Amino acid sequence: MNLLNTLVDKGLRRELPTREEALAVLATSDDDLLDVVAAAGKVRRQWFGRRVKLNYLVNLKSGLCPEDCSYCSQRLGSKAEILKYTWLKPDEASEAAAAGVAGGAKRVCLVASGRGPTDRDVDRVAQTIAAVKEANEGVEVCACLGLLSDGQAERLRGAGADAYNHNLNTSEATYGDITKTHTYADRVDTVQKAHSAGLSACSGLIAGMGESDEDLVDVVYALRELDADSVPVNFLIPFEGTPLAKEWNLTPQRCLRILAMVRFVCPDVEVRIAGGREVHLRSMQPLALNLANSIFLGDYLTSEGQAGKDDLAMIADAGFEVEGTDQVTLPKHRVDAAATAAGCGSHEGACGSHEGGCGSHEAGGGCGPCGSAEPAPVAETPASNEARTDLVAVRRRGAGTDLAPNA
Repeated sequence: MNLLNTLVDKGLRRELPTREEALAVLATSDDDLLDVVAAAGKVRRQWFGRRVKLNYLVNLKSGLCPEDCSYCSQRLGSKAEILKYTWLKPDEASEAAAAGVAGGAKRVCLVASGRGPTDRDVDRVAQTIAAVKEANEGVEVCACLGLLSDGQAERLRGAGADAYNHNLNTSEATYGDITKTHTYADRVDTVQKAHSAGLSACSGLIAGMGESDEDLVDVVYALRELDADSVPVNFLIPFEGTPLAKEWNLTPQRCLRILAMVRFVCPDVEVRIAGGREVHLRSMQPLALNLANSIFLGDYLTSEGQAGKDDLAMIADAGFEVEGTDQVTLPKHRVDAAATAAGCGSHEGACGSHEGGCGSHEAGGGCGPCGSAEPAPVAETPASNEARTDLVAVRRRGAGTDLAPNA
């Protein structure tokens, strides 16, 4: 396909595709899907080789969020039967993080539900960052706490945070349809605050909320414009008890096309397969490693993911290798540019997820710490107006529980 040859050439040169080209990727047929994956895989290998970065979520505070994000199981008014608990102590968070690091995670993502942190919350998280770094040599820490006020990003960086996650989630044109308690501009402002403070900016999207192809392209172009180092791609997990509980719009093929489009538009950034990969990609997850160079290990904020040991086996079986703590995630030109702009030495990828006012989230129920569970069985497809509760496993282990994680 001439389209794919053009996109590969542009990706290898870090040249932005046209909107028409990006839309054409999403419109390709299933017959052409393997060609699309192979083409985007060339761009992925050019900038990241066969390395896969592992990230691990620690849910510092779960549920009871005052924001109304329609996709989120922690939202105001949510009836989802999720874990709810207040702030973990620094030693508890450090212990939870250690499980992920032991499983091969290079980055720990500290997430808290809520609109945004108070100054006291920032102090609390600063203590947690110190505890995590003291106990886990070489680990990177990304904070995901919601909308930031002036000066808070600088304080987090001073406390040792490497990155800050705050997702745009969807296009500016449709943002008001999923959230009323804050705006798209609020999210952009927080990403810019993090970037300006010298933190590695992590910002991504949620696919599957009923958006159009144009919406997907709009948000990915906006992420490139913001120069995010890391782009988590979440696939909506429709939790019962949330307004989007019946939005089952994704197929494995659709997910692969979305990841390919993101790779072509953002060729040299860390593209992470975030929440919902187990639910929507299912047995096609190994193919997605040819498009993304980063995943979460184990469970998410409020739902269970694939067992950590199965993640590691999948990576090895697909011919990829886990990125070590001694390896730099981003290509040299991005690291050098960040060092020049921020006066810091490392400006790598970032974290991933959360819901209510913050970052990524797992595509419907938040992302979180801990371990895993056996993948839920795939049942016969129900009628389109029925929620796929058979595929959604609510998290019951890890930080905030009496059950140890299984990273």
